[in-house]
Amino acid sequence: MNVLVVLAHPNAASFNHAIAATAMKSLTAAGHEAQLLDLYALGCKAAMSAEERTAYHSDQPVLDPMIAGHIALVRKAEALVFIYPTWWSSLPAILKGWLERVMVPGVGFVFDDAGKVRPGLTHVRRIVGISTYGSPWRYVRLMNDNGRRTLTRALRMSCGLRTRCRWLGLYKTDTASAATLAAFLVKVDKRMRSL
Repeated sequence: MNVLVVLAHPNAASFNHAIAATAMKSLTAAGHEAQLLDLYALGCKAAMSAEERTAYHSDQPVLDPMIAGHIALVRKAEALVFIYPTWWSSLPAILKGWLERVMVPGVGFVFDDAGKVRPGLTHVRRIVGISTYGSPWRYVRLMNDNGRRTLTRALRMSCGLRTRCRWLGLYKTDTASAATLAAFLVKVDKRMRSL
């Protein structure tokens, strides 16, 4: 399976980077073709520019060559894996901005002959979200876990209802023991191998 892994954490020494390294190793070991996009390392802009917004509904909605390259990878992917920390009950700005700039008309969705919006990512069979949270699970649930909802509901609608979603969350990360962190990496390894 062709898998695109999207990582959104600015610190290369972070646990999110350890998760991404584990995911890539496990996907490769399981025989998948995996590509990693480290959004911060690539210098991806979070904000859509005024020019990009103007172009959004044109025949050429993508102006940034880097984003065009990312779209090419998304169009090949059969699975999308997102690895990020939950900040302010949602996705980091760089990941939210990436979604806004990549999932443009013709990519994330298309219009049928009647002008109705239809999924544009029907080739994507799996969406996996892996997030670290500073808060306990109950607090995250109370706050609605907006990042998870964005990926498993909104993005899934761009893929179709047959797309399967998996979620892995590590809660209370800031106070987690070394054993808890190691156990979570084992869980990531198993999920990626069984993708």
